[in-house]
Amino acid sequence: MWILCLLLLLFTGSVAQLNDCGIPPLNTRIVGGEEAAAGAWPWQISMHRGGRHVCGGSLINNLWVLTAAHCNAGVPPEQYTLYIGRKSQQGANPQEVSRSVTQIINHPDYNSDTSDNDISLMKMSSPVTFTQFILPVCLAASGSSLHAGTDVWVTGWGDIGSGVSLPPPENLMEVELPIVGNRKCSCSYAITENMLCAGQAEGGKDSCQGDSGGPLVRKQNSRWIQGGVVSFGIGCALPGLPGVYARVSRYETWIKSHITENQPGFIKITSSGTDSDLSASCSTRPTVTGAAPITTAAPVVCGRAPLNSRLSGGTSVSAGQWPWVASVQMDQVHVCGGTLVSEDAVLSDASCFSRPLNASRWSVVLGQSVRVSVANISVSNDSGSNVAVLQLASKPSLSNNIQPICLDNGRTFTPGMTCYAAAYSQGATGDQTLQETQTSIMSCGNSSSPNTICTGSFTLQQGDLGGPLMCKLSGSWFQAVVLSNSSSSSQTRESILTFDKVSKYQSFLRSTLGTFLSPAATSTDAPTTNSTSSSPVTSALSPSLLLVSHLLLALLGLLLCG
Repeated sequence: MWILCLLLLLFTGSVAQLNDCGIPPLNTRIVGGEEAAAGAWPWQISMHRGGRHVCGGSLINNLWVLTAAHCNAGVPPEQYTLYIGRKSQQGANPQEVSRSVTQIINHPDYNSDTSDNDISLMKMSSPVTFTQFILPVCLAASGSSLHAGTDVWVTGWGDIGSGVSLPPPENLMEVELPIVGNRKCSCSYAITENMLCAGQAEGGKDSCQGDSGGPLVRKQNSRWIQGGVVSFGIGCALPGLPGVYARVSRYETWIKSHITENQPGFIKITSSGTDSDLSASCSTRPTVTGAAPITTAAPVVCGRAPLNSRLSGGTSVSAGQWPWVASVQMDQVHVCGGTLVSEDAVLSDASCFSRPLNASRWSVVLGQSVRVSVANISVSNDSGSNVAVLQLASKPSLSNNIQPICLDNGRTFTPGMTCYAAAYSQGATGDQTLQETQTSIMSCGNSSSPNTICTGSFTLQQGDLGGPLMCKLSGSWFQAVVLSNSSSSSQTRESILTFDKVSKYQSFLRSTLGTFLSPAATSTDAPTTNSTSSSPVTSALSPSLLLVSHLLLALLGLLLCG
């Protein structure tokens, strides 16, 4: 009798852990539009920093959230606010609650260069109460399998296309994607077994900037199970370049080691038949170790920032956020900012360098940790402000943290466009911290000319000179300005700054650099939404019947143990 009692109580406790996960009562169908219905994905988290959405996440019990490590690497937990039960980033969300964050646990083997083990846990300040709009997702257990072609869903508030922001009121979006097997995916990226891929071969559907950390889920029987965490990719929705996700089933033991009470519900995802990926092959494979999305066969492109979750507000920036920004140093002391503009050249402001130019004393730091010596310094000879090109003694290895930016060669930066300035700031301890400031392109009014560009006012310090003002066009980042102390306020409006455009120095730059690098993405990038609706799937057991069964089991256990 006691053995039966113990078994009943253990069974009841085990079921209780899976009692709530993965069954959204308001998701009565597999939704197929571009906009998600309220409550359809009740585990979706919006992670805010500086008052704006920066990443997604998923609720996995009443106190913990699962997200990507690159979303919060190096950032203290108090800078984040989590919104649960949210539908829109603008307007009222009557069903939502918010929580601050008290603890962030990134995987100890997370590698920012390769994006391996890109997974993180965030502990909220207090538990949430489950409602129809706030429920946890189940997690893929160890040994789960997702065969190539398996349909999955990804949700988030990210861009709806390369360089195309989610329009107001910024409602939660969803997209259905097929799994791309790891053998096939390794034709595009150097991935590891800790990753999985999803996307259409022809492109057109994908996760994108701002979706990072969000869930990739699969419905099995009556349960939604999270199999992936949005991690990285090249561009958005490009043919042959699927999105890459952290494989949740590889982390069951790690998650359980940190969440010792009320552990998330783990369910093994199974796939029937033979995985077609077993016979997949490709003519060339990436040779870069790990997951850095660069292949030796592909040409070097510019303006790609795989780890850019678009944090802003003049605060410190996580590694890889702006992978072209350099610290230009003399005798290993920071003097000015700069940008990597080719495989082996950095652009900066001419005023940073005294005459005669002695390249041997200069070096640049890229990716916040890679130091490269300078072989030669060339300075333009225009009227007014001038720029300098630092020829590096060797080519740095490109990775998620080190990428070149595209140069303005006559692009149009329209008033109202959001742009960013970034540069290193020296702290009290002597450490250099990468900082960013968000601004907007403004009309120059009477001072307008083909070689000038105007922005909203922001403060420039000596160490900021040489850094970039950068704007995103058609999915790639372009440097519009080299920050210079010769920038001036408009004569009519002191709140507007006027700069010389990079295109002013186009002749000098072409003679020094040769051909400019081509952008990673173009204006023909396909949108990431608009999937077709699928047939409804009937749940095997409704939430109400499941609850009744739990209560009966508990009552029987109490009677037997009475």
